[in-house]
Amino acid sequence: MTDRDLTELTAVELLDGYRGGAFGPVEATRAALRRAEEIQPELNAFVRITDEDALEQAAESEERWRRGEPCGLLDGVPVTVKDILLLRGHPTLKGSLTIDPEGRRWDEDAPSVARLREHGAVFLGKTTTPEFGWKGVTDSPLSGITRNPHDPSRTAGGSSGGAAAAVARGAGPLALGTDGGGSVRIPAAFCGIFALKPTYGRVPLYPASAFGTLAHVGPMTRDAADAALLMDVIGRPDSRDWSALGPAPGSFTEGLAGGVRGLRVAYSPSLGGQVAVQPAVASAVRRAVERLAGLGAYVEEADPDFSEPVEAFHTLWFSGAARVVQHLTRYQRELLDPGLREICGTGARYSALDYLAAVDVRMDLGRRMGRFHETYDLLVTPTLPITAFEAGTEAPKGSGHRRWTGWTPFTYPFNMTQQPAASVPVGTDADGLPIGLHLVAARHQDTLVLRAAHALYEAGVAVGLRPGGN
Repeated sequence: MTDRDLTELTAVELLDGYRGGAFGPVEATRAALRRAEEIQPELNAFVRITDEDALEQAAESEERWRRGEPCGLLDGVPVTVKDILLLRGHPTLKGSLTIDPEGRRWDEDAPSVARLREHGAVFLGKTTTPEFGWKGVTDSPLSGITRNPHDPSRTAGGSSGGAAAAVARGAGPLALGTDGGGSVRIPAAFCGIFALKPTYGRVPLYPASAFGTLAHVGPMTRDAADAALLMDVIGRPDSRDWSALGPAPGSFTEGLAGGVRGLRVAYSPSLGGQVAVQPAVASAVRRAVERLAGLGAYVEEADPDFSEPVEAFHTLWFSGAARVVQHLTRYQRELLDPGLREICGTGARYSALDYLAAVDVRMDLGRRMGRFHETYDLLVTPTLPITAFEAGTEAPKGSGHRRWTGWTPFTYPFNMTQQPAASVPVGTDADGLPIGLHLVAARHQDTLVLRAAHALYEAGVAVGLRPGGN
């Protein structure tokens, strides 16, 4: 097969090819590495490409496949890791000039990375992030601006923007991202791929995030089937995360079957008029929702019972950011992203009572959503009210928003409630920029989110959007 053919395959399709002997992990890895090198000058998706390690891992995998003894569910599949998560043998710099790559031994994997290694995945490299993952676009003092694969003048979104750009352009079908306020779902919507923020604790996280229980690890993939397969690998307990959930009740892949017939779906186009949504986004999401109804779901327009909790989220988020940089010297603080430095100053001024008041808002929001899901299996909204805007800015020019939370009202509330939520690509605007649909379910109902997303892919509503030149 050609490089282009191989880089367009999903993980499931790659594994089928390995089993049938059509091609092997070395060929697939070489193609993915060439694609990574090709897109890097234009999109800046990678902090580093670990080509020597990847080819060595691929050769070992190929030998296992030759013997008929693959070591796991993802043996030989190329994957990328956001540079927030530890990858043994390589520094994790988190988009920051304040971390010394020589200042420690990088000899440990994050839990999700460790599970991938156990299952034979091939690590292509580390993808870009804003500094410490603090905002919904991807640019940092360390690595500069990451750009959208559909239009490099636009942002890829963030904070897992490098991961989304890599998957969209074929530099590995699987990526690990992190999500504290939308950070896998925002770039998935902007780049036209699939992403899942699992229930908090379903994918263990170590070291613990300074943003606390807002921070999730999640899969970024070509489709829901690949995400389910990745969840079967990474959604396992790890003793280093005391807040991790116990074993999943069953296989996420096996849970994809069943469709949406009979599911009770609440469609909220604008959270009760609280959000101004671009017409192209609203139309694409509405068409997809109508298709859900055509597939047998019971759909009605209904809004969750909450007003925008942004101030409480800011208290939690800015406090976490202040904690991240608390140990830095005055000189190191001068190296920080100016926007990050500003919110850290705000966060440092909050009191413990301010923080606990924000926790009260969070608890009430969780209670409201728990009650909501007694009536509805799924909530559907747009992932974002807009499509990708100009790269290098935190918010669209002229929008009136100063912080990234101003244009992400559909994503960050569900980090506060710890619910599973996914972004599914359902079309493009007049400029060819992707549009995402947001699926949300009650806590622990990750399989339900994946099943509904898979039904949209099976029906041809969700589409893998290939940027030009891919």
